[in-house]
Amino acid sequence: MALEMRTVCERCNVGLTADGPARICSYECTFCEPCSRAIDGVCPNCGGELVTRPRRVVTA
Repeated sequence: MALEMRTVCERCNVGLTADGPARICSYECTFCEPCSRAIDGVCPNCGGELVTRPRRVVTA
């Protein structure tokens, strides 16, 4: 099962790319790095830990 690579931060709506930095919880809630720091690495939706999301290499 593949992770859903959401394209926007759920807190500030900034765009996220599949090969860029982001943080994710076990329910795939996704946040940009600045928002993740602002919420102390805790998902406001489920209370879970936000961890570094794996990056996908974009191929042409």
